[in-house]
Amino acid sequence: MASHIVGYPRMGPKRELKFALESFWDGKSSAEDLQKAAAELRSSIWKQMADADIKYIPSNTFSYYDQVLDTTAMLGAVPPRYGWNGGEIGFDVYFSMARGNASVPAMEMTKWFDTNYHYIVPELGPEVKFSYASHKAVTEYKEAKALGVDTVPVLVGPVSYLLLSKPAKGVEKSFSLLSLLNKILPIYQEVISELKGAGATWIQFDEPQLVMDLDSTKLKAFTDAYAELESTLSGLNVLIETYFADIPAETYKILTSLKGVTAYGFDLVRGTNTLDLVKSGFPKDKYLFAGVVDGRNIWANDLASSLKTLQELVGKDKLVVSTSCSLLHTAVDLINETKLDDEIKSWLAFAAQKVVEVNALAKALAGHKDEAFFSDNAMAQASRKSSPRVTNEAVQKAAAALKGSDHRRSTNVSARLDAQQKKLNLPILPTTTIGSFPQTVELRRVRREYKAKKISEEDYIKAIKEEIKKVVDLQEDLDIDVLVHGEPERNDMVEYFGEQLSGFAFTVNGWVQSYGSRCVKPPVIYGDVSRPKPMTVFWSSTAQSMTSRPMKGMLTGPVTILNWSFVRNDQPRHETCYQIALAIKDEVEDLEKAGINVIQIDEAALREGLPLRKSEQAFYLDWAVHSFRITNVGVQDTTQIHTHMCYSNFNDIIQSIIDMDTDVITIENSRSDEKLLSVFREGVKYGAGIGPGVYDIHSPRIPSTEEMAERINKMLAVLEKNILWVNPDCGLKTRKYNEVKPALKNMVEATKLIRSQLASAK
Repeated sequence: MASHIVGYPRMGPKRELKFALESFWDGKSSAEDLQKAAAELRSSIWKQMADADIKYIPSNTFSYYDQVLDTTAMLGAVPPRYGWNGGEIGFDVYFSMARGNASVPAMEMTKWFDTNYHYIVPELGPEVKFSYASHKAVTEYKEAKALGVDTVPVLVGPVSYLLLSKPAKGVEKSFSLLSLLNKILPIYQEVISELKGAGATWIQFDEPQLVMDLDSTKLKAFTDAYAELESTLSGLNVLIETYFADIPAETYKILTSLKGVTAYGFDLVRGTNTLDLVKSGFPKDKYLFAGVVDGRNIWANDLASSLKTLQELVGKDKLVVSTSCSLLHTAVDLINETKLDDEIKSWLAFAAQKVVEVNALAKALAGHKDEAFFSDNAMAQASRKSSPRVTNEAVQKAAAALKGSDHRRSTNVSARLDAQQKKLNLPILPTTTIGSFPQTVELRRVRREYKAKKISEEDYIKAIKEEIKKVVDLQEDLDIDVLVHGEPERNDMVEYFGEQLSGFAFTVNGWVQSYGSRCVKPPVIYGDVSRPKPMTVFWSSTAQSMTSRPMKGMLTGPVTILNWSFVRNDQPRHETCYQIALAIKDEVEDLEKAGINVIQIDEAALREGLPLRKSEQAFYLDWAVHSFRITNVGVQDTTQIHTHMCYSNFNDIIQSIIDMDTDVITIENSRSDEKLLSVFREGVKYGAGIGPGVYDIHSPRIPSTEEMAERINKMLAVLEKNILWVNPDCGLKTRKYNEVKPALKNMVEATKLIRSQLASAK
């Protein structure tokens, strides 16, 4: 039996690519240095998979930023504002599209399906002149071949690419992106021809859109696309890879009847219904790439269970053992985890270990079972099921008691806002930021040395207090209305809370790419969750004592903690979420008792967890929104509850956002070209406070006062002035102070300009 990996993490075991990228962006290293670091990483990845006897090893899954942006470069679909005049796309244009530059903003960034990975959204229209402008796929195939590794080049499929795009600014929203199919297919044909010429025998098209609810027009586009590519693909083995959910029955029927396609890859971890479809009928002359090893979590595979599943599948001679999706979404290598205790470590498998699991299953299926490896795995599975550290009866009892109530605050939001205004006395169009301020090198050093016990707790507290005072003074100097303490004690918004909650474990190098060079280190939720003691009260109270202005208490919400963690897979996700909600509820009430009148409970990842299939979405939204309401149901009317959401498409869940019953929501708006505002133009009534972001914090670009004032005016065209807040899109931790200070200064000046205009208009 053969083995296959859909894709592999790019950052390196210890984030080597992250540091190479940031050094290049900061002008400290050359393009050649960056390319060398990338080549070394690719080489090590290919060698690792070859050494593990993986037969189908992917290439072109490496990216300097994002695979969708790589496809945009391949197609030469560069928006005119970046001044590209043809030829091979270089780093200057590529990174300008991803990050913006001093003169033009970046392209929109949004979540990759229901993951915490982000992709750069292509901007397309009838005027785009496509051309073959990046030869990366062919170059990397040749690079691997020169190292003695024959790979399967991976391309984002043409139909998924178009369906992941949006109409460019100035193009009618009704424009059919699929009408561009015949314009991009010639580029794909050029790439395919070059790959064939270079010696490729297999090619993988990632078509994850196939797991979505697609109408007949979109399904026909897949049939048309691969029919058009059929002659060019002749002589190649063609794999169409899908992942993240079940394939709908009608889609499965169409997909498996495509001509010229050799193999199909299915996610059989999240796609249990797909497994039934395969068992009921799969083409005997096609290869089945069975994704039985989870690419989105860090739990060791139950090898006995997976082997049983594989043995039940027909046509073993054309059965390939694979991962459920790219391993991009999991950590890199468990060997680098030196601080996890042995018991928990035995329950886990990172990307490197999953490669071994895939090969072990393939060999077992072929009659060469590694009995010792399977025995160790069975012992680890049994250990996890029986470990007393997993279960807390008091927590389970408290969560079970939640049933029967929807946990709504007793007073409606309009009355609450009136009570809060009497207490807070805020001006019209209040200004605030989202939470974090720049994480300087010195600040990171202090946290690192404290964790390593190189400085005392007293020195650590002193240093953090000094940082908070600096942030508070800056906000007061800028005349921001509702302040934050800047979160200097936190490296990561989820990790910080997980470290203080029971039922969580932490890694040293369990980094996962979120976007570009941004990596996160998700906590591991292995057991029942509770809060042993207050987590943020000391720092929030300290910050409030430094100012007479309102200081926000900053918390991460239960749904975001859940969606940004590696979650236990031995109980339903909603049960774990309710446990986290109760822990956050305790923290909210302690903050209120400490005199914090504004408390922000971030739910940045609520939309991210929305199931891809419509039939499953209502249940998710019900328990996710309910979890948020649990956290703040017990506070007084005068305590103002904020939440924050970012970098997703919110328009389709706006009613659920309203149902969260928060007092104020701050929400990303500017990077997505004010897409959010369209929902209000279409008549949705929103009565709570709302702060659509006025500038994109993921770009180094500093927008002018006039630009931000224009954005505020656009908001006032669809939102009442008495509910509108002014704020950036997201937290400021990834930016530098020389970017943050002028941007916030311009934001406050823009707000004062609009306030003045509103006063004059009375």
